[in-house]
Amino acid sequence: MATKVLIPLAQGFEEIEAVSLIDVLRRGGVEVGVHYVGESVLVTGANGISIKADVSIDEAHSDDFDMIVLPGGWGGTNILATHEKVQSLLKEFKSKDKYVAAMCAAPFALHQAGVLGERFTCYPSVEEQIGRQGYDATQKVVQDGKVITSQGPGTAICFGLALVKILQGDETYQMLVGGLLAKYCES
Repeated sequence: MATKVLIPLAQGFEEIEAVSLIDVLRRGGVEVGVHYVGESVLVTGANGISIKADVSIDEAHSDDFDMIVLPGGWGGTNILATHEKVQSLLKEFKSKDKYVAAMCAAPFALHQAGVLGERFTCYPSVEEQIGRQGYDATQKVVQDGKVITSQGPGTAICFGLALVKILQGDETYQMLVGGLLAKYCES
C-alpha cells in the first residue's frame, strides 16, 4: 500500500513551500493529496500563483493518510489555524499517532490545534506568535516524536527530503539528495 500525505492549501499559502513539498514527496514515491480549504479548487498563494488542488478538505479523512503537512505563508496559515475541519484533522492525526508536519508560519496552526511538539522550528518571528518555549532557530528541520517542523521557503526542499526519509527510508532519501543536488540539506 502506498504511503499517502495530505497537504491542505488555503488562500495565501507560500508557493515555494507547497510546490517543493508536493514535488519532493512525489519524487520519493509518496502519494500526495492536495486538498483545497475554501470554495475553489484553484487556490492562490501569497505571491499570486494559483495551484489546482485535487479535492476539497471536506473529503479528507485521517484514516486515508499517513501524514498531514502544512505549508506556510501567513494568509494560508491564519485560515488553517481557524478552519474547523483542518484543526479537527490535526487533532485526529495526533491522537492516532500519525505524523503531523508544518513549516514556516504553519507551526502556528499546529499550536492552535494543541499538537505542536515540545521542540519546534518555524519562520523567525512566528515563535513570538506561538508564544511558548521550545523554539530552535539553529535547525532547518526539527523532529519531536511524530511532529516535524521546518523554517521557511529556503528550507522547503530539505523539509521535503526529511519527510521522504521518515516515510520511505534512507535509500530513497539518498537517491533524491543526489538527484536534486541537495547535499546542503545534510548539514
